[in-house]
Amino acid sequence: MTWDELLDYCLAKPGAWQDEPWEGDVVAKVGPKIFAFLGASRQGLSVGLKCGASREAADEWVLRFPGDASAMRYIGRSGWNTLAVGGGIPDDEVLEAVDASYAMVVGKLPKKDRPVSLPAGPRLLRRPIRARGGQP
Repeated sequence: MTWDELLDYCLAKPGAWQDEPWEGDVVAKVGPKIFAFLGASRQGLSVGLKCGASREAADEWVLRFPGDASAMRYIGRSGWNTLAVGGGIPDDEVLEAVDASYAMVVGKLPKKDRPVSLPAGPRLLRRPIRARGGQP
């Protein structure tokens, strides 16, 4: 997966938008909150994501992928990890982690900042109540 593909995946989420709060650091936000830090360096492509509600929950990634997942500096204690892309973590699991990060961040937003949900499907009409004897 390329950096552009990862960014496009993040920005396809409802209400997601790209920001550069620090020079050279691209993030994906929903409302005012970051749900993905996109990084590229000599070591390769990586993404910083909310991987758990706590450090203990996020450590599951570090235990499963010790060479490709690590606690993020400064915010790692809050469940944020850096995941290497294109290494030992399959791309589909990285994308699932993006989905989970987005969902956790949206879940903590005030209702006024949450993206408008997609319209629901057609409503099912209730069947008419039948009187005794089988007639409506």
